[in-house]
Amino acid sequence: MAGTKAVITAGPTREAIDPVRFITNRSSGKQGYAVATALRDLGADVTLISGPVALPAPAGVTRVEVETAEQMLAATLQSAAGADLLVAAAAVADYRMTDVAAHKIKKHSDTLSLALQRNPDILATVRAAQPGLFMVGFAAETERLAEHARDKLARKHLNLIAANQVGAGLAFDVDTNALQVFWADGQQAIAQGSKQAVAQQLAELIAHHYLKATPAA
Repeated sequence: MAGTKAVITAGPTREAIDPVRFITNRSSGKQGYAVATALRDLGADVTLISGPVALPAPAGVTRVEVETAEQMLAATLQSAAGADLLVAAAAVADYRMTDVAAHKIKKHSDTLSLALQRNPDILATVRAAQPGLFMVGFAAETERLAEHARDKLARKHLNLIAANQVGAGLAFDVDTNALQVFWADGQQAIAQGSKQAVAQQLAELIAHHYLKATPAA
């Protein structure tokens, strides 16, 4: 992968409710960071766009820190404009507040309703901006893994998608993972293992498909 410019997104995003509260998810960023490290080890020039995580930046990787989905979109568009490869491993919040409260929301009633609006679709936006970019997505699912992953692969016009089962202590905020990787005419399982071992196998698979799809100079 020497000479290849790769962009990786990793971790969760946070969407403010008020100055002290936010909407987020259980992503630790460990799998995305491991993928960034594995692609670096294969020789790629890696930019890591990271949501808020408690992880150090991998050596030799350029890290761009963001918080919200809109910030992640802007950073991804900017970095992907000069890249060859995008791996979108971040767990991006689907919704954000319609209006963020200027002050801490107080307990005035037994129930509270929050008005939310949909966040921009990072993969769809990047694909529209760069039709030729080699793109790898992630799908975290609690059911019908293959069905949902293949649907996302087609809808987002991805080259590959790495799907994992989540919930009940799986994948999120733990040190192990397992993946089912899909592409237009095939699939490959990556067995349960450390996130570093899973990332190494995924990076090799990405490299194989990327090089296969990229004409030799």
